[in-house]
Amino acid sequence: MMGEICGGSLGKVFTKAKPYVLMVGLQFGLAGTFIFSMASINHGMNRFVFIVYRNAIAAFALAPFAFIFERKLRPKMTICVFLQIMALGFLEPVLDQGFTFIGMQYTSASFASAIMNAVPSVTFVLAVILRLERVKIKEVRSQAKVVGTLVTFAGALLMTLYKGPIIKLFYSGNTRQHQDEGSQSPHTHWLVGTLYLLLGCLAWSSFYILQSITVKKYPAELSLSSLICLSGALQGTAVALVVERHPTAWSVGWDYRIFAPLYTGIVSSGIAYYVQGLVMQSRGPVFVTAFNPLCMIIVAVLGSFLLAEQIHLGSVIGGIIIAVGLYSVVWGKGKDYSDLAPPPTTKETQQQLPITTVDISRMDTDEKASTK
Repeated sequence: MMGEICGGSLGKVFTKAKPYVLMVGLQFGLAGTFIFSMASINHGMNRFVFIVYRNAIAAFALAPFAFIFERKLRPKMTICVFLQIMALGFLEPVLDQGFTFIGMQYTSASFASAIMNAVPSVTFVLAVILRLERVKIKEVRSQAKVVGTLVTFAGALLMTLYKGPIIKLFYSGNTRQHQDEGSQSPHTHWLVGTLYLLLGCLAWSSFYILQSITVKKYPAELSLSSLICLSGALQGTAVALVVERHPTAWSVGWDYRIFAPLYTGIVSSGIAYYVQGLVMQSRGPVFVTAFNPLCMIIVAVLGSFLLAEQIHLGSVIGGIIIAVGLYSVVWGKGKDYSDLAPPPTTKETQQQLPITTVDISRMDTDEKASTK
């Protein structure tokens, strides 16, 4: 009896902690995305080709698992779901990754990961517009979400406008790109890069919103993730063939040009889409985007040592402000989720109604009638 109680309590704790554990682990995986992507682009790999390889690898890596484990669970494909999958493949694999890589070239990997902290706030605004989130301005939880959204935007603005150096661990490798560009100043490049990153934020937020809608109509996370990656690879191929016409751009070697697509395809596209869809079914898109500040910290540390990136004071202060605003939104969202939790069961609700003598007499009468 005691073992059953302990086992039940541990099961409840694991169930509550599971979304948090999955999302924290996912942030470590996503941190490698910025590092590997920046390294491969610095080594000369075309960003459009990188997107194609990344999503193609993710699709082929997930397809066998989706076929085996969701063979009996996979719902019927409809035209509406098919169009939503095509839109998802264009929003994140093509638009978001494309704009993010361009912005990362003009700025840095750590700055790109920090700007991406605005995704939860943008997702919250879109969710409110589409009535996926409720806001009652008189409630404290709604005030926390609104104030947190405004604070997050202020932090992103500070990171964009102020780039005073706080510490230089190594010489920034990004200055080479700024010098090669020639005519324009580094500050102009930084603003242009930030604009691309913000467009990537908008595309990523739209992806989260649409994914939360699609996963309810097609509740097979592995199959959905594989189809999204396949759709992104096909659409990315069309874009890459138009933009990059040199066959040498598609060549790979035993360096970052092959390791980066393998890592980002399996971890950042395949596993990430699956984990996000799994958690999104119970917690929603705002909760899923709540752990981005952890990714920012990991990328900032690794980027300084591995990519010789420069850490700016505006990035540090803006990142802290973004984190504060972000968790204000998460706190309000957590209050919404706690209100939706089912009430605890009591002994009175578990007791069954007793069988009365009238019920017994009716049963006897029915048995006699059936024998006749």
